Amino acid sequence: MIASMWRGHVVSIHVAREASAPMDTLAEARAVPGRGLEGDRYFLGTGFYSNRPGVGGREITLIETETLDALATTLNIKLPAVESRRNIATSGAPLNHLVDREFWVGEVRLLGTRLCEPCMHLEQLTRLQGVLSGLVHRGGLRARILNEGVIRAGDAIRPA
Repeated sequence: MIASMWRGHVVSIHVAREASAPMDTLAEARAVPGRGLEGDRYFLGTGFYSNRPGVGGREITLIETETLDALATTLNIKLPAVESRRNIATSGAPLNHLVDREFWVGEVRLLGTRLCEPCMHLEQLTRLQGVLSGLVHRGGLRARILNEGVIRAGDAIRPA
C-alpha cells in the first residue's frame, strides 16, 4: 500500500483543441467526469485517439516533471512539459503508484486507471529521437475524473 505521507502539486496545465495541435498552457481548467478538461481535444472528441478510447480512456493525463528533468539529465532530451502531450505536469506525486487508486488534484478527485505509455505519435510531433524509449514506464498516468471541478496551477495533489 502506498504511504499517505507524500504530497505533490500541479506545476502546469495543458490542453490542445485538436489532434496534433500545439498544447496551450492554462492557469486553470474545468474537469468534467466522462469528458476530460474543457477545451481539450479529448473533451471535444478531436484527439488523435478519440475514435479509439482504449482501456482507461483519455479523460485526463498527468506526467511528473521529475521524469522530464531525468530525460534531460540522463539522455540529453529536453522535453518541456507543454510538449509532453499530457494535461497536467506534476511535482512530488508518485504517479506510477496511483494506478487503481483515488487521489485529489485540488478539488477534483481522480482515479488512476493505467500508465500513460508513450507512442510514436509523440516522437513524431516532438521530433526528439529517443523520447519514446526514454518515457517507457514513466510516461505518466491516465485517470478518470470522479467529480466536476476546477484544477489550478499550484493545486495540491494528495492521496484520497
